[in-house]
Order: sequence, then C-alpha cells, then structure tokens
Amino acid sequence: MKPNIFENPLQPKEVIVNPSFGEIRNMVKERERTTEFGSASYTSKIRNRSAKFTDIIYQDTTEEQENMLREVQEYIKGQTLVRLDRRMCKNPDFNLHCRYFVTKEFAHIAFAWGQTLFDEENPDGTPDIVVVDIPEWKERKVLVDPKSKTTYLLGTDYIGEVKKANLRMAMYHAKLKGMLGLHAGSKEIYFRKDGEMVRKGAIFFGLSGTGKTTLTCHHHRFTGDDGVVIRQDDVIMLRDDSYCIGTEDNFYIKTEGLEPAGQPLLYKASTSPGAVLENIWVDENGKVDFNNDQYTSNGRAVVHRRDMDYTDDNIDLNHADIIIFITRRNDVVPAVARLTPEQGAAMFMLGESIETSAGDPTKAGQAIRVVGTNPFIIGPHGEEGNIFMNILKKNPHAQVFLMNTGYIGGEKGEKVSIYHSTEIIKQIALDGITWEKDPVWGYEVPTKIGDMDITRLDPRWHYSRIDYLKLTNKLKEERIQWLSKFPELDPAVMNSLNLKLDEIPE
Repeated sequence: MKPNIFENPLQPKEVIVNPSFGEIRNMVKERERTTEFGSASYTSKIRNRSAKFTDIIYQDTTEEQENMLREVQEYIKGQTLVRLDRRMCKNPDFNLHCRYFVTKEFAHIAFAWGQTLFDEENPDGTPDIVVVDIPEWKERKVLVDPKSKTTYLLGTDYIGEVKKANLRMAMYHAKLKGMLGLHAGSKEIYFRKDGEMVRKGAIFFGLSGTGKTTLTCHHHRFTGDDGVVIRQDDVIMLRDDSYCIGTEDNFYIKTEGLEPAGQPLLYKASTSPGAVLENIWVDENGKVDFNNDQYTSNGRAVVHRRDMDYTDDNIDLNHADIIIFITRRNDVVPAVARLTPEQGAAMFMLGESIETSAGDPTKAGQAIRVVGTNPFIIGPHGEEGNIFMNILKKNPHAQVFLMNTGYIGGEKGEKVSIYHSTEIIKQIALDGITWEKDPVWGYEVPTKIGDMDITRLDPRWHYSRIDYLKLTNKLKEERIQWLSKFPELDPAVMNSLNLKLDEIPE
C-alpha cells in the first residue's frame, strides 16, 4: 500500500500556535467591519458549502488528487499558518481533539469557528481530527480522508466549511464506536403534569434553511414552572439507548429573516457583542440589517450559548423522547404526522426538503432529498437507516414525527408559520394531539391540536380528490425511486409508507 499523502507533515515557514481569540481578531482587524453592537462582521468570497467540490477518499488518492495535495503542501512551505486546537464534545466517554490550520491572512475563520467548540486542555497532544485550510487556493476543492481523519479545504473562505469538516469527521468517529452521528438539534422540554415534573428530550432533523435552528431554539411560550433547555443546534451523536451526546459549545445560525418577535432567543444572541457575523449586511456606521440579502440569503452568525436564554452548561440529552423530521414542501405533505419506527427510518432515508442558499444557491427552492438530512455522511447510507430503525425499536418511549414548514396545498395554500410549528411541538410534548390513521399513507395525522384551528393545515382541504390523488401518486413514485437506491435497506422500511399507487378515476 502506498504512503498516505494526507499524513505528510506540514512544513510551513512559521506557525502561530493557539493565539487567543483577542489576538486573532487583532491579527485580521483590516477584514472586520465592527457592528453597532461591538461584534465583528466579515464577508467571504464563497458563501455556501462546497458540496459539489467535495471528494471523500475511501481508497487511494487519484493521481490528480495526489498532485494537487503535493502542490498545496509545497505552497505551505512559504506560508505562515495559524494553528488552533479545540475540543469537541464534553462527554467523558466521547470527546475529540480538533486541530485546525489556516493561512494567517484568513485567521478570522479560526476566530469564528474556534468559538463554536471548547478549550483544549492538552493542545500538544495527538489530534483526533485535522483540518488544513488554504482559502486563497486557485481551485475550489474539499478533500476528505477518513483513514487519517484529515480534511484539506481549498479555495473556500466560508466559515461553515470548517465547521462541517470537523463535524463530518466527528460523526465518522462516532459510527466507528457504534453510535449514529445526526445532523440534528436537541433540547429538553419540561412541564408539570398531575403534580409531577415531566422531562422530555426532543431532537430535530432538518437541512439548513428548513427551520431546524428556529424550532430548536424556541421557548414555545411556556410559562411558570414549564419550559425548555436548549442543548444543541446542529449535530449530536445518538447512542443505542437514545442518549444524545452534544458536540458544540456555541451555535452557527442562519440569520435570514431574523427578527425579535418570531425568534426572540436567536435575535438576542445575534445582537450581542460576542457574536461573529458572516455575510450579513452592515453599513459603514455599523448598522446591521438581517433582512438585506445583498451578499447572500445565507447570512450566518456564531452566537454564544451564554447570550441565549433557556440554556445551561449541559450539551447532552439524557434520552430522546420526541424525534422530529423537518421538511419544507409545498404539496400534500401534512403539517405533522406521527410515524412508526419503520416509517421513521423511511423518512430518515428520504430526507425530503427543498434546496436552500446554504447548499446550492443555483438550485434554491428545488425539491431535494438528502439521507438523514445530513450531507456529511461517510460510508453506506442505507446502513445508517437500518441503524436508526433498530435504535427506535429498542427505545419504544421515542416517538417519531414528520413536520412540514412549507406551504400546505402549494405556494397559494397555507404557510405553516413559526407559531404553528412551535405550538405543534408543544402539544406533542403535552400529549395534546388527537390522531387518526391516514388511509393513503398509513401514518397518523391529527384531528385536533390543542386549541389551534387546523382546518387549512389539512392538505385535502386545498385540493379536489382527483388532484390530491395525482399529487400523491407523484410523491409515491418519487419515494419508491429514491428508496430503491439503497439495496442494503431493510425491506420493512420501504413497505412502511403504503407506496402502492392509488387508482385515479377517469
């Protein structure tokens, strides 16, 4: 076997090892526009992830990849790099040393990304994950080597690329230890019932831009002794006993449409002096406008846990009782459905949503499917669906739901608002929903959700019977075609959604 070029030691002209965040901020002061809140803001050339430019290298490198890496490593010999060592996860049984290198000119990326993780107590130790970042490289490429747990980021200065490079590899670490890394947020919902305090753990799957962060970081209008504790925003590691290990200290949120009424917790954190803004409009006087998408609709902010209400020092979740797949579709998918474990695994595999500016801006708004709503899986995807189903079967206390944050009945139908979604989640926790089996899909749909008027949240309300059946058959055909791509998937998953096509009257 030939030597692994990813393991070649870096030989830069100079390495600045673990400068403080204050030192890094001063190092790149000329890149910063300081906001009215005293926070740092930056703009990048690349403003979304490089999914189309990413190679996960399972075998040996190709000649082209090897030549590129040799050229990069030669280039580094003339550069000054900033090295930052951080710790991911706080769980004593699973935590990872992350080491990041970036050329000094782009040290603001280290300033922002580093604040998403924890201090590394042994920075001179052997890292579990290594990321080498050369944003000024002439070609845009992400090279991922699971064998050495090393990633090279080339030609992208997007902060989210560094964050995901580390989380991608962390999820692979977790799988090797028998866990399932999930692109999901988490929180605890607690309330008093019959004189006893009930605590339910909830996790939220969703692609960027579907509402995952908004719904994870919401208080659901609980009052008195009832409330929530926000644990994680982006990635968790699910054990087979439904315990969820958190990964990050602070959050990297999408700020599109951010406003204090609908998203009070996120707005407060984003306007704190400690936030770091990326590609958000800030005028020459420091005035911030979250609604101005002149740079991109994928504006971002690193926000601190300490600046958010409804948080504490714990990032783990003792058990997942409520598991929610968030989709954003404009058709016959209901506002909420309750699923069996097999149906939950099917929705995990389908990963249905629409593309947003965070993924591929050129396809924003188009229907998309991503297994586990997780674009960062390393290894066979169907294997993860089987693992997920088995975890659900092993933990009958965990209920699974599908939630739609799009338009019920098409874009001229009923928009599922933040109020609708947060109230649905609250009533799921309180057992305030009455369910019945949907004869077409086989999952359960609501007939009553607390005191909310749900008439227009029923897809059938918006269509004639024939139009509803036509759209249903179209979706069934799409789902059959997608699930058929994974021969390793348990047949019970495919059979769970009643995918036999309906007869349409002449």
